[in-house]
Amino acid sequence: MYLKHLPLAALSLAGVASSQGASGSGQTTRYWDCCKPSCAWSMKTNSGKLIGTCSKSDAPLNDNGATRSGCDNGGSAYMCSNQSPWAVSETLSYGWAAVRISGQTETTWCCACYELTFTSGPVAGKKMIVQASNTGGDLGQNHFDLAIPGGGVGQFNACTNQYGAPANGWGQRYGGVSSRSECDGFPAALKAGCYWRFDWFGGADNPGVTFKQVACPAAIVAKSGCSRNNDAINETPTGPSSVSTWVPGATGTASF
Repeated sequence: MYLKHLPLAALSLAGVASSQGASGSGQTTRYWDCCKPSCAWSMKTNSGKLIGTCSKSDAPLNDNGATRSGCDNGGSAYMCSNQSPWAVSETLSYGWAAVRISGQTETTWCCACYELTFTSGPVAGKKMIVQASNTGGDLGQNHFDLAIPGGGVGQFNACTNQYGAPANGWGQRYGGVSSRSECDGFPAALKAGCYWRFDWFGGADNPGVTFKQVACPAAIVAKSGCSRNNDAINETPTGPSSVSTWVPGATGTASF
């Protein structure tokens, strides 16, 4: 997980849990460590549903969360490549993140969705809806560590075992690759998510955000397999269960 030194005011301005769900200002970083996400373990949500995981060959595991993480000795459960970000329009993307919300716990945020509005860098003004799939022990409050292939493995690395990545992952261990061309050598399943960072995301480096909890798009739930029961907000997934990838300058969209 890639975390620069940030001024105190930027770390956590206003995380509020209310009948409207959590909202406030926060920070982002990026990572992709290939480990089984923490929200894929049992008893992490209020619904009993889990974030999906995959085998070393990226095939879905239908194990009810029983398989140990690929980051543990003898483990064989990994992040699924389909939990990579994708552009829905010129100004909106969907994806996943490791999350920590001020005053809350994993049972509150696991599989919840948050609408992020970026407030700095080349992505300022764009929005991204992310589902909380993971939790990082090194995250600050109101922190969204965006799951982006090539974003840096951070503390843990199962990508070497799963995909044959270098010992510290692709690029720098914290921060990942630094150019779009480096994505060219990625495993086919991860290329689109890596390119996304330099295309739709503009190569942004840890932009600030404002955020609010929202009902998950059904297209996100269809990929992750996880949704929550109603609590602070109506958690019923919204919209179509399949949303194609927006392609700049194209007459249509491409499936992802």
